Amino acid sequence: MEPNASNLHSHCVEITMEVHKVVPPPHRSTFQKLKTRLKETFFPDDPLRQFKGQPPKTKWILGAQYVFPILQWGPNYSLKLFKSDIVSGLTIASLAIPQGISYAKLANLPPIVGLYSSFVPPLVYAALGSSRDLAVGPVSIASLILGSMLRQEVSPSKDPVLFLQLAFSSTFFAGVVQASLGILRLGFIIDFLSKATLIGFMAGAAIIVSLQQLKALLGITHFTKQMGLVPVLSSVFHNTAEWSWQTIVMGFCFLSLLLLARHVSMKKPNLFWVSAGAPLASVIISTLLVFAFKAQHHGISIIGKLQEGLNPPSWNMLHFHGSYLGLVMKTGLVTGIISLTEGIAVGRTFAALKGYKVDGNKEMMAIGLMNIVGSSTSCYVTTGAFSRSAVNHNAGAKTAASNIIMAVTVMVTLLFLMPLFQYTPNVVLGAIIITAVVGLIDLPAAYQIWKIDKFDFIVLLCAFLGVIFISVQQGLAIAVSSPNSFHLQRK
Repeated sequence: MEPNASNLHSHCVEITMEVHKVVPPPHRSTFQKLKTRLKETFFPDDPLRQFKGQPPKTKWILGAQYVFPILQWGPNYSLKLFKSDIVSGLTIASLAIPQGISYAKLANLPPIVGLYSSFVPPLVYAALGSSRDLAVGPVSIASLILGSMLRQEVSPSKDPVLFLQLAFSSTFFAGVVQASLGILRLGFIIDFLSKATLIGFMAGAAIIVSLQQLKALLGITHFTKQMGLVPVLSSVFHNTAEWSWQTIVMGFCFLSLLLLARHVSMKKPNLFWVSAGAPLASVIISTLLVFAFKAQHHGISIIGKLQEGLNPPSWNMLHFHGSYLGLVMKTGLVTGIISLTEGIAVGRTFAALKGYKVDGNKEMMAIGLMNIVGSSTSCYVTTGAFSRSAVNHNAGAKTAASNIIMAVTVMVTLLFLMPLFQYTPNVVLGAIIITAVVGLIDLPAAYQIWKIDKFDFIVLLCAFLGVIFISVQQGLAIAVSSPNSFHLQRK
């Protein structure tokens, strides 16, 4: 045994551990650490890397392509891409025209301003934007907030010129805020917006916008300026004498038609054109019905005569002085942040579906500059709209040229087709707005975030219905206890 043991021991390999000294990192001053941290935060993509070692001519070309992304995909644009973009551009134009008129009325602005806002800003974004799917135009949330904030101090009916000036001025300040965030490279801020926050914001805004449409759906002439649930319901029950059964019937029919078209498109994505064309079809059918039966003399409110022609310059209407300067700056800040958040969130969503990246800083500068230019061409706050972008994506858009096609279509409408919208009923525009904002409520995503089971869902549903019931009771109580209060306010 001993020889074997000695033999085994001789074949063992002795393993020795060597200790290596780790060289400590070089000492860096506080300034150097701060410089590195700022570079990682504001310049993670290192935009100057592509310019290193390039001749001057190449640097100029790369610089122009960085500022104007259209110069990157424009030289390689083909007929095949154009066929896809023209189909998607015409499709979103059929949605943009009725939505533009509807959202302008939501903002207490002339309907023609909504169409202007679907003409100039998309052209600017097509040259500066980095998203292939984002369809630009006015949106419901920003329209409602803009109109509500300005209406608190200026009446759009008593002083429409001043109200329009303040709207254009607020749009200018919104653009300055948005572009400044992009220039300062603060695009990373959007990354901190959680999905739960976006879903909650969109859903809450959709409910507020839908409540405001009760005025159009019921045919009420006098309506509250507030956006809360109780004031809206109180205003509805205060004015039961103004309810119009003709308006209610027409609104219910076209709202059902629009929701059915949306349901069909959701069930069968290949039929996306059903949902996209339903708003324009509703406008055409309802306008013909009103014209044929002279329904404007029987309780149906219509848009009225609309101005024709392209955007007149409005830089002389910008209001930078006086007692309303604080109001327009505050309105521009709020609407600018909200519309920017919605635009970038929508752009990134569809970019993720197609597997390309959207530069947050470029998007901020593009959306900001298009609002600055828009404020000088009779446009109000615009951004990337969720409903139009979804239609644009489903229609097969390949580049931002679909925005150009949409803008040209809106231009033709402004030049030649405006008299046709004179008899369009306001109730149908309200139905279009409700159908559009319904898509902002992402119930499946909300369910996944909170991960509630069936019992919790029933409890939450009962709580929600309880709040609604109590609010309705309060509205009825106010209406019964003070039947003349609203009439006194009107006087």
